[in-house]
Order: sequence, then C-alpha cells, then structure tokens
Amino acid sequence: MKTCNASVRWFLSIVCALTSAFVAAQETKLQVAKPAVRFERDVDIPMRDGVRLRANLFRPTDVSECPVLLMRTPYGKPGDDWGEALQWCAAGYAVIAQDCRGRGASEGTWEPFRDDRADGLDTLRWLKEQPWCNGRIGMIGGSYVGWTQWAAAAEGSEYLQAIAPVVPFTHVYDDIAYPGGAFQLALAFGWGVAVGGNPIDPAQLPEQFKALPLNRWNEQFPLRLDYLRAWIEHPRRDAYWAARGIDGRYSDVRVPVLNIGGWYDIFSTQTMQSVAQVREQSGDRLVRRNQFVIMGPWAHAPSQRQVGARDFGSEAVLDLNGLQRDWFDYWLQDRPTRIEQWPAIKLFVMGENRWRDEHEWPLARTKYTSWYLHSDGAAATAQGNGRLSENEPESEPSDTYTYDPANPVPTMGGNNLVGAPIGPFDQREIEQRSDVLVYTSPPLTAPLEVTGPVKLILYVSSSAVDTDFTAKLVEVAEDGTAWNLCDGITRLRFRQSNTELQLAKPGEVYELEVELGVTSHLFPPGSRLRLEVSSSNFPRFDRNLNTADEPGTGDRWVSAEQTVFHDVGHPSRLILPVIPR
Repeated sequence: MKTCNASVRWFLSIVCALTSAFVAAQETKLQVAKPAVRFERDVDIPMRDGVRLRANLFRPTDVSECPVLLMRTPYGKPGDDWGEALQWCAAGYAVIAQDCRGRGASEGTWEPFRDDRADGLDTLRWLKEQPWCNGRIGMIGGSYVGWTQWAAAAEGSEYLQAIAPVVPFTHVYDDIAYPGGAFQLALAFGWGVAVGGNPIDPAQLPEQFKALPLNRWNEQFPLRLDYLRAWIEHPRRDAYWAARGIDGRYSDVRVPVLNIGGWYDIFSTQTMQSVAQVREQSGDRLVRRNQFVIMGPWAHAPSQRQVGARDFGSEAVLDLNGLQRDWFDYWLQDRPTRIEQWPAIKLFVMGENRWRDEHEWPLARTKYTSWYLHSDGAAATAQGNGRLSENEPESEPSDTYTYDPANPVPTMGGNNLVGAPIGPFDQREIEQRSDVLVYTSPPLTAPLEVTGPVKLILYVSSSAVDTDFTAKLVEVAEDGTAWNLCDGITRLRFRQSNTELQLAKPGEVYELEVELGVTSHLFPPGSRLRLEVSSSNFPRFDRNLNTADEPGTGDRWVSAEQTVFHDVGHPSRLILPVIPR
C-alpha cells in the first residue's frame, strides 16, 4: 500500500490551511453534537480501464439516502477521525474522500494531472448509482484538490450540482509550469519532488534548485520521477499540456462555482479568471449568474491575517467553513441560505484592509492608466534616477544592466509556495542590486486604488539570443518600506507565442508584454508607486542561461547586456487598473 511519507507530510504542513476540508479548527456557524456515522474504509471505485480507486466513506446512519460531498486528493485521504466529515454528516451529507490514481490505497500509476478528468467523471458516475446517494453531488477541497473539482466539472457537469474549489488552478502549463514562458522552478520541482515521495530537506532546496541541466535535475534524488523530466521536455504549450488541464473548456462547466483564493496565492490570477471565463463562455444564464469568487489578502493558506511580513488585520479572517456550509446547504439541501443575494465577487482591498462586493471581473468601471518609465540613463538601484509618471516620454537615454545567470536576483516574497519566501516583504535589499532597474513615482497626493490585472509594456534589446525580463509592482510607504504587490516574467523566445519559440537577434529592439498578475490595493496619499525591472527572480523561475540551447537542456551560460528603452518611439509603460474613488 502506498502511504504518505515524511516528504508529503512536510509539504502538507505548508498547505494545511488550504480549505475547510483539511481544517477543523475554524469556528463553524453551526455547532453540532458528534453524529452517528457509518464509516467504510477503502471502498473500491472502478475506473473505465479497470483500475480501482479507493475512498473512505462517511455516511449518517439516520438517513437512507442523502447528498454527497466528494474530495479527490493526492495527499492521502483522511481516516475515520476526520472531524470535518463528521460535521458534514451531522448536517445531513455523506462525504467520500478518494485517493487519486496511484496514491494512497488506489491502484494505477501516479502522474500528476493526467488522469483527473477521466477519473473524476468515472467517480461521479459511480456515485450517482449508489443507493445512499440521492443524486445531488458537490465537491470540496483546495489546491490540487481544487483542480480535481474543475477537472471533473469540465467532464461531468451533468453529475454535479455545485463545487467549491479553494486556491485552485485549471491549466497546468500556465498556472504551474510555464507562466510567461519561464519554468516556475520552485513550485513545479519543489512540489513535484515532495508529492512524488522523495525525502527532501526544505533548507536544502535553494541550493538544489541551482543544479543543471534541469532535464536531469531529479537525478539528485532517490526516486527519479519521470514526470519532472517530462515537464522540462515540454516547454511549449502542446498536446502534453492540453491533456493536463481543462483545455479551455469553460463552456462545458455548467455548475455553480464558489472559487476561494488570495492575492498572494500562486494561483491568484486563475482563481479570478476561471469563473470569469465560465461567465463569459456559458450560454446558460443561470450558470453565468452562479459563478462566485471570494478573494482575500492571503497566500496559499486562506483566511489568515498575517501574510509574509504584513498584518492585514482581523477583517482578513473569514469563516470559510460557514460560507461553504451555506453554499452546499443551498445547492444540495434546498435550504434558504440567501446565496441568491451574494455578490459575484467578494474582494479584499489591501491597504484599506476592507472587503467590498463587486459584480464582474475585471471591474466594469476600471480606468486603465499608463504610468511611463523615465530616467536620465541611470535607473539601476533605488538610488538611481528612474521615474514613473503619467507623462509620455520624450527624448530620453535608455537604461542598461548586466544579467549574470551565476548571480540571479533572489526571490524575495510574492506568489510562492515552496522554496522561497511567501507574500509581501520589504524589497529594499533587492533594490540595491545593479541589475535591478527601479522606477518610482512622486508621492501621491490622493488615494489610488489598483484592482485588477496589471501589465507592463516594455521595449528592450539584449546581447543574447534568449533571455528573460521580469517586473514587480511595489508600494513604497512613507517610511520607505517597499512592499511587493505582484510580479511577472516574459521569456524572450516565447514573446510571440507559447506554442513556437523564436530566438532573438542581439541588439534588435522588441516590444514585450509582461503580465504581472492580479491585485487589489489602495495606495494612500504620501505613498509612491514603484516598478522594478530585471531579468531574474530565482528560484521562483528558472535562470535563463542566455543561450540558444533548448530550454532545460543547457548547463553553460553567458552574461547578457540588457537595455530598456523609454522614449518617443518606445514608450515603455506600466498599465494599472485604476478604480475611480
């Protein structure tokens, strides 16, 4: 029997607060006595190819049939002492926790993401046929367990009545592996090694991430996981990745969705976009109406007030158990919990530290505002002369720096999970590096709210045939503290398409789009906007070695001379989603 070893237990200690499915310590809206529950261990559920997946079943003994909540997990299903399941049973639900293929007690071969769509559909069909299921099924869980909900919904919406994914993703290529065309090293390899069963020491990960070439990275561990090598061998968005996501099939999702996420979560962008895509693509008015998001100031562990080095106050803590209870009581039990009065989006505006109700994403009243890059040719470091303003550039010198893969800019907070600091941190140490360009606005004279997707248009050239350009949006407080809000990366060879690579011509000027993700933040009067531009953010992203080698195969590098242009013909600019006040 395959069990959860120390590595996975370490990983689970990081994500233990992903969802109420794993957290029984939160206060629930309804206190109940310990119910009478029938527990069945390792129930066989056959898949279409004959593989048997096994699940633990919790059923209230005082009803013959009831609605069912399904959790499909690769992390080891909970046992008979799972308090959350007992609470759901007391409320009239059966709960079934299933090991994903090749995990725990389930048969088959474990390969992340590959089988979850088909296995989710087969499990839903099996559940529908059980005499104790009244035909109404929901799904619960967070992170990968949120992905298994979206995967099942895209295949088998006719079997589902509602899902409630917490910090979920839907497309592995964009959300986990290659955002902006760069390999998301710390997340993909850190998570992949841990969940694959290798013993790891978190303190050693930063050094292990330096190993090259990446397509042989897993050889330093006892278990050489084939899927880690495959992720490196598929740097383009191809059929391999299409089979490991919902492949854009948002119109096939025909169930009410409650997505829960955080601005500093690794999947923050997708948490917002997935429900927006269902709302946009669905031809069913009721489906469009019943897509909801709760977005807090959190990282991968929702409903916490302290994230990174910032305290967002008691307002940041929500009773997510109670909200999910209201959600499923409405859709599966026909109880009047007023879901029909919920706003489509409940978001937390950081800086102001208040919740606000909204009705669409991006917000309809958004004023996309350009803040242009300026300098006298010396924007490197926070002591340089880089400036941000709403005035378009005129005749200005460009900024240059040297990117050396042997000395990459270290990851200092942001949307991370494994192997790097998580959340907001003071960036002033990073801003002392000569390979970081810093552009700062004058102190604001009025509050400025930025809520939505943030993008940078950047005109660049490089001495290399391939390289990266990174960007980070920062709030500079009146005391000088520089808080990171969101960031992104673009790999030059994937500047036009993530399906085909195109090497650059050294010295040629290119216009790049760098997606910085999503945020909601109120800049107070006296604070300043800041943009950092560089070419590395390691180990969140792998180091670009600045060569023509196929991604992941190289073990040699060269330094690159980078140039950022901001003049009349090359108006580099930060595009902010400003919300009028």
